Amino acid sequence: MPIASENGTMRKTIGQAVLRPRQQVEETIKAAILSGELQSGEMLPPEAELARQFNVSRTTLREALRVLSSQHLINKVPGARGGNFVQSVDYRSLGTVMTEAVDNLLTLGSIRFDEVADVRQQLEVPAVRLAAANRTDDDLAELSNIVGRQKSASVDDPEIPDLDRQFHTLIARASGNRVLASFVATLHHATEPVHYLDLSPEVGRETVRQHGAILRAIKNQNPDAGEKAIVEHLTYLRRHILAHREA
Repeated sequence: MPIASENGTMRKTIGQAVLRPRQQVEETIKAAILSGELQSGEMLPPEAELARQFNVSRTTLREALRVLSSQHLINKVPGARGGNFVQSVDYRSLGTVMTEAVDNLLTLGSIRFDEVADVRQQLEVPAVRLAAANRTDDDLAELSNIVGRQKSASVDDPEIPDLDRQFHTLIARASGNRVLASFVATLHHATEPVHYLDLSPEVGRETVRQHGAILRAIKNQNPDAGEKAIVEHLTYLRRHILAHREA
């Protein structure tokens, strides 16, 4: 942007703030990750080598790496075969960041469980509607497989919570909206409804029946039926969760 000099003439501005060594290291590595020069899963050079390349102290380098780790751009793996690895930078990494943030807020009591559950319900309804419209044959096959496994599992099967998570996450993914899928996966993880339920055989059967109704609506590409089925399911879950928490 041009600026006026003391005599009123216009001069071009070409300068910018000079970064401190730690910031320069951080910004250079970050730019390499976001540009794709450093690929997901790739290990950075050893810290001693990086410090030599940037001509900074090991302390300065480690400060920069800590900042990048807090931004979920790299992950430090300890051990002889460990090192600093580039984290995935896509919609799945968005879900990872959100999951950690929501878990921390719930633990600290900064937000309430029922607030998270409310938002989850508000998002799962459009997720099911979009899944009914956009699902692929592969999506349908995966969902059918999960419901089939749920039907044959006993209520004390340790796989039950993970099957429930997979079912709801796959529906959100089938919506075709990756941001929506990340949000639903995060909120489902935070509420983990199966862990809050008294999984009697009756509750288990009813839950699977409701999953079957949701699946049929998606299979028939009927968004209205899908919305009705997911609302019935989530209302049922919340009623039982509330009773369990009050007890």
